[in-house]
Amino acid sequence: MSLEYAPRGLVGVLTPQANPTVEPEFSILLPAGMGMLAARLVSNQPTVDRRLADYFNNLDQSVAQFSDAPLSAIGVACTGSSYIMGRENEALLFSGLSKRKGIHVTSSALAVVDALHLLQAQRIGLVSPYPDSLLESSIQYWQSHGLKVQAVSKVAMNPDMSNATQPIYAIGSKSVMAAMDQLRGTSLDAIVMLGTGMPSLRSILHQPSLNAAPVISCTLALAWRCACALDNEELSPTSLRRWMAGTHWNSRMAHRC
Repeated sequence: MSLEYAPRGLVGVLTPQANPTVEPEFSILLPAGMGMLAARLVSNQPTVDRRLADYFNNLDQSVAQFSDAPLSAIGVACTGSSYIMGRENEALLFSGLSKRKGIHVTSSALAVVDALHLLQAQRIGLVSPYPDSLLESSIQYWQSHGLKVQAVSKVAMNPDMSNATQPIYAIGSKSVMAAMDQLRGTSLDAIVMLGTGMPSLRSILHQPSLNAAPVISCTLALAWRCACALDNEELSPTSLRRWMAGTHWNSRMAHRC
């Protein structure tokens, strides 16, 4: 089916209910001719860990929000849920969804893993906005995929949001870039900016690599992986590096600043 505003295909994007970052970044990242429908992962659980578990446990219901929209791929932009569910359960969940929907369905964490394997990266550094408990789950998740977490730099929280339930959403790019700078001098194969709620694109353009280590964010990895599915494009390190360099999206980012 050809769509007026998405002749190259339409991707469904699911984001946590209060996330203000994924949709703006996807609108910048997706190449011309690709479109996006967005829906929300919703939970009334009182704690972050229980909400993150809920998001994946109820993923079929969340996907059903797209009804019979002519999607060519679905991206689930909640990396924290992957940490809570774990590698094996996540693989079963997403392979099952892909079969039932007949299209590529993936998570932001799985997209990062695809990107890191394509880059042949093993020693990674993390730029983290997470509290310690979720960060530890994150480290265990990446290690379960055969990756070695060599360094972690934590992003400073906005003091005005220190008591908020979702302080990650108050983070600005200056804080992210300051945390990235802390990884200078560390021998790494790649740097991963964690959390789809943390703004990432300005930081990637400002510092596309540190010490020759490529920098990728969870949202950029997810957009790249979904775009490859829409175009039926074989995964290529050359194509991925163009995405990370902002080749097709840096001008759109400049107009947003």
